[in-house]
Amino acid sequence: MPVDRLAGWARRLAVAFAGLVFLAPLAYMLAGALHEPGLPRPHGFDLIPAHPSLDSFDRAFATVDLGRELLNSLLVVAIAVPLTVLVASWAGFAMTRLSPRARRAMLAVSLLALMVPLSALWVPRFVIFRELGLTDTYVPLIAPALMGTTPLYVLLFYWSYRRIPGDLIDAARLEGLGPLAIWRRVAMPLVRPTTFAVATLAFLFYWGDFVGPLLYLDTPSRFTLPLGLNVLRGLAPSDAPVLLAGALVATVPALIAFAVVQGRFLRSTRLAGWLGR
Repeated sequence: MPVDRLAGWARRLAVAFAGLVFLAPLAYMLAGALHEPGLPRPHGFDLIPAHPSLDSFDRAFATVDLGRELLNSLLVVAIAVPLTVLVASWAGFAMTRLSPRARRAMLAVSLLALMVPLSALWVPRFVIFRELGLTDTYVPLIAPALMGTTPLYVLLFYWSYRRIPGDLIDAARLEGLGPLAIWRRVAMPLVRPTTFAVATLAFLFYWGDFVGPLLYLDTPSRFTLPLGLNVLRGLAPSDAPVLLAGALVATVPALIAFAVVQGRFLRSTRLAGWLGR
């Protein structure tokens, strides 16, 4: 067998194996959720249900208001993700316009901020929002997006903008474009892969955020999906299919978002692959 064909088969096998590894938890949740309520956590040959049933989904939605919590999480994500992309992209582009000395200082500050554990910010943030009377609202959950959520996203945009040839920026400036117009019409279209990557990471962060809603939300009608799953987790061990049904409901939107973004990410990567070459 030729070496190229052997290498091609090896790559296909590696991709298939990686796909199986990542799909195994989803398959486990689906198989477990199709068991009838009142059964223990499936394992071994019991994983495949003899009589598949959707009763566990009905029980999950009856135990907690998963529908409302799903909408609440979607509301938080719909506001926080675009804000994160907008602010992080602005900050990253602004860093490229700084003088070398100021740029190095901002990079150092960003790296230092990345070293601060998130748990160290929980108490001061809670005190601030409580004094402002903003607890039991979605403002504390969305507020990090006003700062780009994390310096990592800003650095990702900064690195991408740095790969844009300076001649393009200079030509746009000679055409009379201001900084905001250059960012919108020149820079952002050329870093779409980074935009999709940051949007996906931000979606996963806000979609799976448990500590934020736990700290700030008191009214059950405002709870997000992670809090609902925490209630299902407190059920008896014999209600494991109900928990797996709720976990599947929470996982499917993230999978859909990832699948949609992945195609656009790869397509944008091919279109903008000349950057930095």
